[in-house]
Amino acid sequence: MIIEYWGEKKVKVIVTNNPKVFENIKNKKIKILYLEAGKYLDVLKKVRDEVHLGAKILTHPLTSSLKPNETPYKSIIIDEGEKIDFESIEIISNSIEVAEKFLKVENKNIYTKKVLEDFQSIDMSTLMSGLESMEG
Repeated sequence: MIIEYWGEKKVKVIVTNNPKVFENIKNKKIKILYLEAGKYLDVLKKVRDEVHLGAKILTHPLTSSLKPNETPYKSIIIDEGEKIDFESIEIISNSIEVAEKFLKVENKNIYTKKVLEDFQSIDMSTLMSGLESMEG
């Protein structure tokens, strides 16, 4: 299920499966596409769908030192647009390809609640850094 939530006005769009991001951002002036039960690859594919509708990627889908098979959470900032951004199409296509390669490597780790919360915090920190750099 995807939960769409708009703050007071649309400025940017965050596509995420991270509950910590959703809880901390939902009252700000940012649109959120929250993939509540989504996996890492689901977030990338949702961004791809949005890019095909004219969105532009503002933060690279493969940021942070964590590989796609190491963390279950991903948050990406996009900007809604009206025309196709070919650079964004290339970025998301390549990112999905890389993620699929990493996800073929089975991660046998069973994460505790604390470790999952740590992954949520890392993703949140990366996202906030991106937002801060955009606000300048």
